[in-house]
Amino acid sequence: MATAGLTTIANDHGPRETMNRLEAAVKAKGLTVFARIDHAAGAAEVGMSLRPTELLIVGSAKAGTPLMQSVQTTGIDLPLKALVWQDAAGTTWLSYNDPRWLAKRHGVSHDVDAAVNAMAAALDAVARTATASQA
Repeated sequence: MATAGLTTIANDHGPRETMNRLEAAVKAKGLTVFARIDHAAGAAEVGMSLRPTELLIVGSAKAGTPLMQSVQTTGIDLPLKALVWQDAAGTTWLSYNDPRWLAKRHGVSHDVDAAVNAMAAALDAVARTATASQA
């Protein structure tokens, strides 16, 4: 599942539990949850089926604004997004775009490397919390 800039983590939790854990971790980190979109529910509304697939849109103006000040087109990729989905074998996955890859994609100035690295660390931390095995 190697896609440039995409981090994908398998875990033992079901899709709903993974998303709930992710949302709680995001809020605990002080980030804003802008939206939680249930793609499977949307598919069902039009008579189509889709395995569990849910998107969480999260961010922080303090973190994202410096990137957009550097190169305004980064706004197309901000706020950040995380996708929780289930494959045909029943495995639950959490995927997100690496903020460092997004910065490179848009040619963001190295002046904002600290902000980019902080975003990457925060996203990695909440993803790891959401997918961690329960003790």
